[in-house]
Amino acid sequence: MTPLAQISWRIASFAFAASLVVAWQLVANAQLISPIFLPGPDRAWAALVNGFTDRGLGGKLVGTLRHMTFGWLAASIAAIALGSLIGSSRRARIYVAPSLEFLRPLPVSAIIPVAIALYGLSEGMAIFVIAFGTLWPMLLATIQGYAGVEPRLLEVARALNLSRLETVTKISLPSAMPDILAGMRVSLTVALILSVVCEIVAGLDGLGQWILISARMFRSPDLFAGVILLGAVGYLAAAIIAEVERRLLAWRKTH
Repeated sequence: MTPLAQISWRIASFAFAASLVVAWQLVANAQLISPIFLPGPDRAWAALVNGFTDRGLGGKLVGTLRHMTFGWLAASIAAIALGSLIGSSRRARIYVAPSLEFLRPLPVSAIIPVAIALYGLSEGMAIFVIAFGTLWPMLLATIQGYAGVEPRLLEVARALNLSRLETVTKISLPSAMPDILAGMRVSLTVALILSVVCEIVAGLDGLGQWILISARMFRSPDLFAGVILLGAVGYLAAAIIAEVERRLLAWRKTH
């Protein structure tokens, strides 16, 4: 896609988003839905600004980012390490596959009571739940990436007498990197969702708690401000990991 086409698509996407905001404002002004439940974007923006200036919304944002980041990083380290060990050995994949298929479908909601029993209503509970929920997309993507390494590349490694570590770092890991980054991108969204869920369940300081209290007190502008902020966090997180992916996989274009 040419640079001009990319700019055109970017402008079109922003224009579509702006049209949605305008339609939202028109519906709110016409009061087709009670203002108690649907404030206009002007009121939601005012609540967002007021939340940052006078009501500690910035602290809630930091809390959610902390839970999301710690849980996601813990899962990333574990998933890449375990996935590399399992994916680089065909025998290990055969032995571990039944256990993975048993654990992978477990809903994260079923793990929350276990986490509460182990860690109580604490940040440790939230990080454990987030790490468990985000582990599987990255782990399975890493295993798939290592399993899909071109066999001829492994033959070249053997012909060059490369050690196991050199084979992994110079051949297997770069080949598996697209799958690993794809799993990390998916898991980052899951981490944000689970952060909000844990904050609601455990009453932890974060955007989930802000949204829950706003809903219970029928402060719809504050509720929508929290939802908008969550959307912005998700968008920025996706943009950051996309940029990291673009830089790390720049070799694919030249290849």
